Amino acid sequence: MVTGFSLPIIAPLGPEIFLAVIGCAVLLADIIWKEQRYVVPIVAMAGTAVVLLMVTKASGVSFNGMYTVDGFGAFFKIICLLGLMLAVLMSLRHLDIMGVQRVGEYYSLMIFSCVGMMIMASATDLMVLYLGLELMALSVYCLVGILKSDPRASEAAVKYLLLGAFASCLLLFGMSYLYGTTGTTDMNAISKAMAEGKLTSNSAFMLGLGLVVIAFCFKVAAAPFHMWTPDAYEGAMTPVTAFMSVGPKAAGFAALGRVLMQAFPNAHSEWMTALLIMAFLTMAIGNITALCQTSIKRMLAYSSIAHAGYVLIGFLPGNAEGASAAMNYLFIYLFMNMGAFAVIVLLQHKGLVGESLDDYKGLAKSHPVAAGLMLVFMFSLTGIPPTAGFIGKFNLFMAALHAGYTWIVIFAVLFSAISAYFYLRVIMLMYMYEPERDMQLAPSGPLSAVLAIALTGVILLGCYPNGILSLTAKAILGQ
Repeated sequence: MVTGFSLPIIAPLGPEIFLAVIGCAVLLADIIWKEQRYVVPIVAMAGTAVVLLMVTKASGVSFNGMYTVDGFGAFFKIICLLGLMLAVLMSLRHLDIMGVQRVGEYYSLMIFSCVGMMIMASATDLMVLYLGLELMALSVYCLVGILKSDPRASEAAVKYLLLGAFASCLLLFGMSYLYGTTGTTDMNAISKAMAEGKLTSNSAFMLGLGLVVIAFCFKVAAAPFHMWTPDAYEGAMTPVTAFMSVGPKAAGFAALGRVLMQAFPNAHSEWMTALLIMAFLTMAIGNITALCQTSIKRMLAYSSIAHAGYVLIGFLPGNAEGASAAMNYLFIYLFMNMGAFAVIVLLQHKGLVGESLDDYKGLAKSHPVAAGLMLVFMFSLTGIPPTAGFIGKFNLFMAALHAGYTWIVIFAVLFSAISAYFYLRVIMLMYMYEPERDMQLAPSGPLSAVLAIALTGVILLGCYPNGILSLTAKAILGQ
């Protein structure tokens, strides 16, 4: 009787439950096979691959509509899971170089954070969404500061924790106002309450909506709530930084998109104005501040901020075309950003080697393959055809133009032109300067696999984009 009652309820959560079990199994494997350090990542990779297959087949609604497994959530889960797998592959050799002993804790934290991301992608109730967000955030805080011997990591983790806690407080405060004015935390019920009454004229309701939007903009590093990003990206280990730049960002946009389009479609004119301002500020601050960076990780941190501004443009219209373009861009961003960070990992040894832009001087002469890979990823981040980055930006900008947001598209194009300076500066240093030091690479089979996957994704999605475009179009809120 209990089994017959419980299975239909938890069936849609099968991938999340299984991934959580894998997280526990990783900790157990670390205890049993402590000397065989590669057993733990193998368990993590195998389990994640199984979950990835499960996600493509899972569907349904559970817990009285509080959790919905649909195409929209599944697409973002795939991004998070792929980011997890690539980060695990990047970490295999890097953990030994950096002297990390607690490999079980490291991989389990990555897995549990991904479980939180998956919950965020499918949550259709604000309280469930908050639980997923905190599971993700607390795990990432620990990942940032896992190098206890590195003062930069400790400082970054503390800053991230304090600012993240502040954002969580804003989210809960906003949710309390929404509950007080609508009597529910269910997104569909909130939308119904808005359709039946003029809640947009209720100051308490609008304050709650504003606080919720601000909290999620903090999670995706949108200006002016971006201040944690440069320190966290620079202080964390590079594989963690790569994982942070893709997984939490995708989960944050999944939650933001579902909340705005499912719970507040009738308040589009109100939240659209806020997103419009934040998109402009995010692109401006991200691109302009990146110009003066001397650390490539900080440069990519501000680049990540700028790209969050581009994705916000996709959500401005509040329609399927814009959301589909944003989802497509996030999928492309997975490959080009993970590829760029994988090249950094390839150059890194014990210490800060590979993080300064000066370390890339003359790289094309000493290591032409590594320089060529970085060139492709920098071109894609800039948006130069025929790379996938161009297709991603083109679709975002066209969706905004079709909805009448011409001026923000003009500014987006101008800021993309500004971004060409700091992306192409890396290429200039690699190809137009002589090496200042004897750079030694730290290659490995798994890292080479990451680079090959990222390169393939950037090229194929740039040359043959129709497949992913049709997939994102069908995934919009289960369509």
